[in-house]
Parts: sequence; C-alpha cells; structure tokens
Amino acid sequence: MSGPLRAPTLDRVRQSMQGGPLSEDAVSCAGDTDAVLLFVGGPLDGRVEIREARHGDPLPTITHVHLHGGPKVVHRYDLQSLTDSAGVYHLRPRGPRDDDPGGCTG
Repeated sequence: MSGPLRAPTLDRVRQSMQGGPLSEDAVSCAGDTDAVLLFVGGPLDGRVEIREARHGDPLPTITHVHLHGGPKVVHRYDLQSLTDSAGVYHLRPRGPRDDDPGGCTG
C-alpha cells in the first residue's frame, strides 16, 4: 500500500438529500476520498462497492436493470449515510405498477 486508507465524506450527499445548502466544508472535501458503499436487499444484496473519489460523490438513488430472456426487472436503491465514512444503499420497496388495476381478476 502506498499510504493510509482515507474514509469517505458523504456530507454533501446528506445535505442535498435533506434539502439543506451545501457547506463550504462539504464542497472542499468532496472528491478527496473514496466512498465505501454497501447494498442491502434485491439482486445486489451484500455487494460492497468502493467508489473512487475521481468519480465524485455517490448518487442519492441508483437504478439496477436486470435484462434476461423475459421482461426487464428494475430495482431502485436509495442511499442512506451512516457516518461520514460509509453509506448504505437500501432497496426501495416496490409500489403498485401502472399496468396493475389493483389486483382485480375481472
């Protein structure tokens, strides 16, 4: 290893998700360190991703599309900041589909 591991700073993502203004501290720290992200639920359950600082801040929501022989399957993950050094993407609960009339079997 060439140097010590640095913890990610997710303050900027947390502030934008809460609707607050971005602080100068968050802006100056953004992009300086890698982010450690864990996925919980769905097809990405248990995956750990290290997002390199050069890619910018983690996105507040990630969409995962699985293509196979049948119709595409879409899962959405929402970011929750645990600390300034880690974040977790939780599977978003499925809502009713547009083509589902509410379970009526007519």
